[in-house]
Amino acid sequence: MDIVESIKSVLAPPHKAGYPFILGGIAVAVLGLLLWHPLTWAGLLFTVFCLYFFRDPERVLPPRANAFVAPADGLVVSIERAAPPAELGLSHEPRTRVAIFLSVLDVHVNRAPIGGVVRKIAYHPGKFFGAADEKASDENERNSLILDLPGGQEVVVVQIAGLIARRILCDVKEGQSLAAGERFGIIRFGSRTDLYLPEGCEPLVAVGQRMVGGESVIAELGRE
Repeated sequence: MDIVESIKSVLAPPHKAGYPFILGGIAVAVLGLLLWHPLTWAGLLFTVFCLYFFRDPERVLPPRANAFVAPADGLVVSIERAAPPAELGLSHEPRTRVAIFLSVLDVHVNRAPIGGVVRKIAYHPGKFFGAADEKASDENERNSLILDLPGGQEVVVVQIAGLIARRILCDVKEGQSLAAGERFGIIRFGSRTDLYLPEGCEPLVAVGQRMVGGESVIAELGRE
């Protein structure tokens, strides 16, 4: 990514979930002008942080058929076999799970990894371990989606709250069709996103690799 694209990403318009925080910061800044000037600086700093945190840049899908793209920006922290969340009612048979950790500096918008129909959405209350912790997938608050693919396969995407993140937002409904890379939610202030691949899909990424949501190819459907 060149410097122009980097600047465009930082200056991207905010996701709608950030508007209350941005407006709140502006209100505090204005109030500070009337009551106490240091409050103005605090309000301005908070507003700038929120504009950065909630940025929602456009992404370009790779020209590869049947590709699974990253559902979030961040760092791949684990690739292992694991059963999908129990609340989805799926088989306990382990699947390949790719876990992506999002720091407060990453874009926090979640995107569909591939085109499909949302069959089920299940919310599970839980704890707030650090999102990079291995226990986060099983014990933290989470919101899980099953996407049915045109070929009959299914993929699971899980939004997981972290130590600081306390709010998971999902903007889609069961029965809704999603295109690959389409936005479906956001997690506030540090989090994790897990992707459970269909059987026969081997990851094309490695632990420690940085993902760009909606652009980085994680796997290909049917590729072994």
